[in-house]
Amino acid sequence: MIYSLYIINKAGGLIYQKDFAEGLNKLTSNEYLVLAGTFHGVHAITSKISPVRNATSSGLEVLEADSFKLHCYQTLTGTKFLIIAEPTHGNIDLLLRRTYDIYSDYVMKNPFYTPEMPIKSELFDLNLAKLIKQVGS
Repeated sequence: MIYSLYIINKAGGLIYQKDFAEGLNKLTSNEYLVLAGTFHGVHAITSKISPVRNATSSGLEVLEADSFKLHCYQTLTGTKFLIIAEPTHGNIDLLLRRTYDIYSDYVMKNPFYTPEMPIKSELFDLNLAKLIKQVGS
């Protein structure tokens, strides 16, 4: 099961958040913003450290806990897509890339969307819901 999706802009601001599972604890708006900013900072730090000399890291990609796994896909522009899912759920990499495709098609190609600002797109929401239903269950 897919629990949540977060999209964080290159400055660390939360531009999209959606819960897909029933019964999740709801956070306040400020808590969601703090979560996004904190993850952005941790991701930046982890992209700078590597146990291998002269190696570059893309930063934190998977965070495993007992009850969930957080997966991160960072685009070339610095936008981060975070999916929180059950620890045993497979195909998250495919889901992240397909989510990015939907984002590209319905958000970035929208002439009325201002980059780096919150996403308010009905077509994006509808196509994302279809994708989550197909792959997420």
